Amino acid sequence: MKRFLLPFLLALILPLEAFAGQAPAVTTTSTPSSIALAKHLRSTGAVKYSAYWCPHCHDQNQLFGKQAAAELKNIECAADGEDSQTELCKSKEITGFPSWEINGSIESGVRTLEELAEASGYSGRRDF
Repeated sequence: MKRFLLPFLLALILPLEAFAGQAPAVTTTSTPSSIALAKHLRSTGAVKYSAYWCPHCHDQNQLFGKQAAAELKNIECAADGEDSQTELCKSKEITGFPSWEINGSIESGVRTLEELAEASGYSGRRDF
């Protein structure tokens, strides 16, 4: 029995350790408009503050889709996250995730792509 129990327990534990500090994969597909918005946000200095373990941050990325989410400037705030910038998050007084810094203003919570387009002055197509 012990011979079977140890491999079973390792199979349960190892996948969790393999992904420690990394956000789950974005599985949705971007539209040309969501990619254009993400590039616009990055070019205008917009920043998304998040934590890899935050389900709302994952929801936000899913709204953009895989390709567009990769274009965003994302700051990892979790101390044990990959490329963590915890001190920057503290200095910006980030208290909730995701938080968006757009045009010098910081707002917390998941935002629709339309809301982000409005806040950032995006003038491209909006068929998100």
